[in-house]
Amino acid sequence: MFNWKGFICGVVTSATFGLIPLFTLPLFAGGLNVPSILCYRFLLAAVLMGIFMAGTGRAFKVNRKEFGTLAGLSFLYIGSAVFLFWSYHYLASGIATTMMFLYPVFVALIMITAFKERNSIWTMLAILLAVSGVALLSWNGKGGGVSLTGIALAVLSGLSYGIYIIAVNKSCVKDMSSTKLTFYLFVFTGIFLTLGTVLLGKFQGVGSPKAWTNLLLLAVIPTVISNITLVAAIKAIGSTFASVLGAMEPVTAMTVGVWVFGEPFTRTTALGVVLIIFAVTLVILSPALEKGYRTGKFLYITKVKGIHPNIVPYH
Repeated sequence: MFNWKGFICGVVTSATFGLIPLFTLPLFAGGLNVPSILCYRFLLAAVLMGIFMAGTGRAFKVNRKEFGTLAGLSFLYIGSAVFLFWSYHYLASGIATTMMFLYPVFVALIMITAFKERNSIWTMLAILLAVSGVALLSWNGKGGGVSLTGIALAVLSGLSYGIYIIAVNKSCVKDMSSTKLTFYLFVFTGIFLTLGTVLLGKFQGVGSPKAWTNLLLLAVIPTVISNITLVAAIKAIGSTFASVLGAMEPVTAMTVGVWVFGEPFTRTTALGVVLIIFAVTLVILSPALEKGYRTGKFLYITKVKGIHPNIVPYH
């Protein structure tokens, strides 16, 4: 039977991540720059995750090798976050977030080409439909066109995140507690971003209560909550299906863009959203479809193995 808990957690994860523009764009409008926003986001998230771990009795101990690996992995994670936020300056928020969704494609292609894994035809079809939906959404950028710089930045964000997901599985932290891994990634990301921002003279203070509210919500909803629900999703349905369920991210981001920031919603946009929702539906039905392939004596095609049995931090 399909694991409904895993599916719901996966949708909650992607939907909460899609709310990033809701809290980020007002901060841009208030004059706060990208590096400063990211510093506050991850430092606050690290504190909240630390409180969560302490409150639930989780262990914080890591050895020297794990410590160094987590520090190294954080640079890929930083790249993903920086490229995404930077792309918001060139693309409408919903479009930038949808373009970043290409990361499941990069994960699947790298696993197939570099690690010789066989893929499920249904998973690949779902990814193809989701990416087609993203492509349709991308034609509705600011001013009716798209920024090549913005697209490049958003795609680089997805590529960085895809490589990061695979790197976690190929490192010494692959068996680490998912919550502990997430906590230390937030810690290292926050520290490195803050050091770099201060050294470059880009760090900005926050004086407005409204800005602090948006920063706190940014740290809680699309950062901490996204990661906690992703823990349950990946454990229940595997990392490949959980990543494809990220197709709900563009739907959330587009909804926020249209309702809150007045971004256009056209027929092309509607078709893109329908394709994305259909892709998610295909993910739900894929176990039954593969069973039909086997019982119907068609060619058996294996599913892409779960990339990590636990969790990888989410954007």
